[in-house]
Amino acid sequence: MNDVKGGQPCQPAKIEDAGVHEYGMELALEQARKAHSMGEVPVGAVIIKDGVVIGQGHNLKETLKDPTAHAEILAIREAARHQAGWRILDATMYVTLEPCPMCAGAIVMARIPRLVIGTMDPRTGACGSLWNIVCDKRLNHRVELITGIKEDECRKLLEEFFEQLRQGDT
Repeated sequence: MNDVKGGQPCQPAKIEDAGVHEYGMELALEQARKAHSMGEVPVGAVIIKDGVVIGQGHNLKETLKDPTAHAEILAIREAARHQAGWRILDATMYVTLEPCPMCAGAIVMARIPRLVIGTMDPRTGACGSLWNIVCDKRLNHRVELITGIKEDECRKLLEEFFEQLRQGDT
């Protein structure tokens, strides 16, 4: 569950948090399914603080014609509005696919303390696959990283989307 390739590993998951993480990832999967239904790459993100969703989003790059409209960025923007500030402290972000460099940087800049990832991304992942921005000791903030929550479900949703895309069904 916490085997992070590339870069240094972050803090391990806490066993007692497993049920909470499953619930948070299910909410992120709901966001990913929304993206899928819109023909967007099915990635979803949710930020939870004190048991309350303060930010959520799904990919909208194609819909908005905006290269920054990733699920994580949209969830961070909503959470910052909810918090009335840019620091998103004492919260957990759940995301179905390992964040890219842009999103990993935004997670660090927003000071989000914990990131739960469904499935890793060997092509563009920046939280352990290609880079490990969220755990880089050279930065002034590091993130507790938990991986592999609902991994099969997250991966299968992406595989299904790209298979449909190849067949021209999306």
